[in-house]
Amino acid sequence: MEEQTIGEYKEVIKACKDIFVKKTKDYGTAWRILRLSSITDQIFIKAQRIRSIQDKGTQKVGDDISGEFIGIINYCVIALIQMELDENAPLEMDAETLEPLYNKHVRQTRELLENKNHDYGEAWRDMRVSSMTDIILMKLLRVKQIEDNQGKTIISEGIDANYMDMINYSVFCLILMGFAKS
Repeated sequence: MEEQTIGEYKEVIKACKDIFVKKTKDYGTAWRILRLSSITDQIFIKAQRIRSIQDKGTQKVGDDISGEFIGIINYCVIALIQMELDENAPLEMDAETLEPLYNKHVRQTRELLENKNHDYGEAWRDMRVSSMTDIILMKLLRVKQIEDNQGKTIISEGIDANYMDMINYSVFCLILMGFAKS
């Protein structure tokens, strides 16, 4: 089962990265101007929209839930990249410069998934997409609290671990929704 998960994971991430690279070519790296708290709020908006659509059972804007989960994944990777970049790094960066950073953060996030799957098994496969949406929202509220505390925690994992968890839960949701067909 774990091989299947890794294959599906890679398929989802490949699609997300493709969108990331294409949007970078279209828009450049306008997101570099955002503070980390603004990126968190962008992710929050996407997660809230998913929950709203799940609760209402309908939507009025054409973008589907899958696209919102992809947006969460890419914004979380953007946040991890933003956290890593020096404050003097240029605002404009090309896709070729960003791609290795994207790959690095996705690899680290997949390694986290593999370690957690070892300990938890594949319990996520028995979860509801709506429950994972709630967990993503909870993690966002945690991140907001940590940001409000200037990044300081007493006992808890840091912001980066929460972003990585949100990536993994979003990938799980996409897999459960049939996005990955491997």
